[in-house]
Amino acid sequence: MADPQALGDLLLYCLSRLAGAAGTSAVRLCEGRYGITRREWRMLALLAEGGVMHPSALSVQAQLDRARTSRALSALVAKGWVRRTVQASDQRYAHVELTDSGRRLHAQLFPEIAALNRELLSVLSPEAIGTLEAMLDRLQIQADHLAATCALPKAGRQRGRARL
Repeated sequence: MADPQALGDLLLYCLSRLAGAAGTSAVRLCEGRYGITRREWRMLALLAEGGVMHPSALSVQAQLDRARTSRALSALVAKGWVRRTVQASDQRYAHVELTDSGRRLHAQLFPEIAALNRELLSVLSPEAIGTLEAMLDRLQIQADHLAATCALPKAGRQRGRARL
């Protein structure tokens, strides 16, 4: 991984494959049993942990753009799991929070997701898990630094090519 020679040597590719394979069970659980998408689950879990939040703060926490955050929140509101409260003096200023139904869903679903997490990690010793957590923390700090200092322009994804 330190000196990649092929696609399979790239850390991001390996992490993507791991997330894809491990995430399959979580997606099936969320969508099949509870009718919630992975993105909606992320919002629901962050609101369960953070309480009342401004949608833009939730967007940052979820590492999603505002449009995707807004769509996921709208779906969660429509399903009755999230309440959006708009400030009377400024209709653009809103807060979101879980409803009682959303809190019950989180209380049911989180233990099942946590069990999948434990099963995935069951092949590692407690020491290896601690080492993995420390390495992931260090990699996250480096990734945040790289993202903050990246001088390359954003891609024009709507047309599948870089902006010129």
